[in-house]
Amino acid sequence: MLMWMKRIGKHIDTCVLACLVIALAGVSSCGTTARKLRVLTTEQTEATLTLPKESEIPDVEYRKGKRDTIQIVDPEGRSVYLMKAIRDEETGEMVSNEVLDAAVVTARFRNLAERRGKVDLRFQVTVPATMQDKAWQLRFYPDMFVLEDSIRLEPVIITGQDYRKAQLKGYQQYEKFLKKIVEDETVFISSRQLEVFLRRNIPEVYAFRTDSSEVADGVLEDIFYSYYGVTEKQAVHHYTNWYKVRRNRRLRDSRGKMFDKYVKVPIVSEGIRLDTVIMDVNGDLIYDYVQTINTRPKLRKVDIVLSGEIFEQDKRIYDVPRSEPLTFFISSLSSFADNTERYLSRVIERKAEANASYKIEFPVGKSDVQLDFGDNYYQIGFVKDNLADLLHNEVFDLDSIVIIANASPEGTYAMNGALSKRRGDAVARYFEDFVKDYRRQAEREGGFSVDLDGRIISESIRIPNISFKSRSVPENWDLLDRLVRNDPRITDEEKSLYFSLQGIDNKDTRESRMKGDSYYAFVRDTLYPRLRVVDFEFHLHRKGMVKDTIHTTELDEKYMEGVRLLKDMDYEAAVKILGPYQDYNAAVAYMGCERNASAMLILNKLAERSPRVNYLMAILYSRTGNERDAVQCYLDACRVDRSYVHRGNLDPEISALIKLYGLNREDEYDADLGY
Repeated sequence: MLMWMKRIGKHIDTCVLACLVIALAGVSSCGTTARKLRVLTTEQTEATLTLPKESEIPDVEYRKGKRDTIQIVDPEGRSVYLMKAIRDEETGEMVSNEVLDAAVVTARFRNLAERRGKVDLRFQVTVPATMQDKAWQLRFYPDMFVLEDSIRLEPVIITGQDYRKAQLKGYQQYEKFLKKIVEDETVFISSRQLEVFLRRNIPEVYAFRTDSSEVADGVLEDIFYSYYGVTEKQAVHHYTNWYKVRRNRRLRDSRGKMFDKYVKVPIVSEGIRLDTVIMDVNGDLIYDYVQTINTRPKLRKVDIVLSGEIFEQDKRIYDVPRSEPLTFFISSLSSFADNTERYLSRVIERKAEANASYKIEFPVGKSDVQLDFGDNYYQIGFVKDNLADLLHNEVFDLDSIVIIANASPEGTYAMNGALSKRRGDAVARYFEDFVKDYRRQAEREGGFSVDLDGRIISESIRIPNISFKSRSVPENWDLLDRLVRNDPRITDEEKSLYFSLQGIDNKDTRESRMKGDSYYAFVRDTLYPRLRVVDFEFHLHRKGMVKDTIHTTELDEKYMEGVRLLKDMDYEAAVKILGPYQDYNAAVAYMGCERNASAMLILNKLAERSPRVNYLMAILYSRTGNERDAVQCYLDACRVDRSYVHRGNLDPEISALIKLYGLNREDEYDADLGY
């Protein structure tokens, strides 16, 4: 008994000691968390937004092995040498330097250039070591402010190792819960008892237990019902353990609730920029964030602000203060667009024509207009509709209509000439009567009004008097030649025979010679009717216009649409419109598409070398690696217009030159360069 008591006592001492260690560890952990939170709260610790330690515009690179100095010409024609240089901190003088080391960027703004309608915003999210803990999850939210819009970018997540372990443990517990759910509820049927029942009572059904052949629907159920008056479903229901079924369904219905219970903070894999797990607190964590945005009209700057939260399990324990904004100033080539309106010179003719051909058919040898012959009803209807449109035209007045009637080659040429003239006259009289009836109907339908003086004002539509003239073509051989040439039903040999008769001047002889050829019957029956057409020439003049011609100018709307697209930074669409003009705006559009050779070709042809033209050429020379001409054009632009001194810092091609050669030194503009 004594030995037993000693063993029990020793065991109790061991347990107490273990519990004490665990308790102390817990107190230490809680104490550490509390102290870290006090430090964060007291010092208002925040994650910071900074600019990367790199060149201001990283996508401009120059070839290796370039010269240290370049030679340019000042306004007085003197040669001036520029070198890669830095300022000596002791003397203040500019001294040559082979390599410019990158400085630590502490500015809160950066100048960026839009290219091809896009801008890359590059910044760093810096998380101090004091803000990191293995039991925490840090969630940072960059907010972008563009014009009037506020857009939340994808968050950056920093997860502690212990925090992630807790997340994974929750998923494991949930997976363990899911394994309790049975997807196939047929396992709850007591198949053994059902089988015994079938073997003893319905051997016909029992015989199907190993038969894989198909059984028609309702057969087994009919057998069940014939023996016991119950259905197959009712029998299966009788041998199902419904307690287990209901319990399983309760588990299945509680999946969402149990997920929330076990997985308090789900692991997010979509819609985030970074989710990293910290193993140990070794120092500040820096994440390089790059956000590409599409530019839009009037976009001049973008602000980025960072805020965040710290979570322990599912509880938010700290709100990260909002950072100071980072500001990106956006420059665009579209700002160089010339808004000057462009006009087109036009010559407006007083007179105009509207010609049409209608197939008004005539019986052979006849000249009277018959509505019920062939397709005349519809063809004449088309003519009337066209006439009505012209009579009500708001721009033109209808002066006269010339009707040209044609005949086919049957009969003599003289007879056909007389026949086609009679046909032309008949059609002219027909439509002259139509216009008279149309005028009388318009006058009947038009009302009247009385003015303040009691005068009656007619409101009827004025239908002008129209002169109808007729001309005739005895035999329309030109049209017949085209029809024969294009008809695939006539063989090449037959076409050769037909065109061999073209040299015969006497039309009657030619038509007589055709009668002996194999193709004649087809031409007479199929093509001749298509020659009996009537052509209409509608002669019009502009309302209120006296002179025969007027020279006028009007806005070139197509060109101005191209300028609008250029200002909206839709460079590809702008090039399609402005490219054929080969002017200054076309060059800017080509530059937006980085079609540098086309842009340079246009700018070199311009008569005026204005400051903005020089500036654009400086960009183009810089893009092609011609530093000397780039610097020369840039300084020429700055000499005339000092605004380009500041603009140069916005464009990557120019800002790189400014840094490389120490340009824009205010104390040296006049003394050395005369700029």
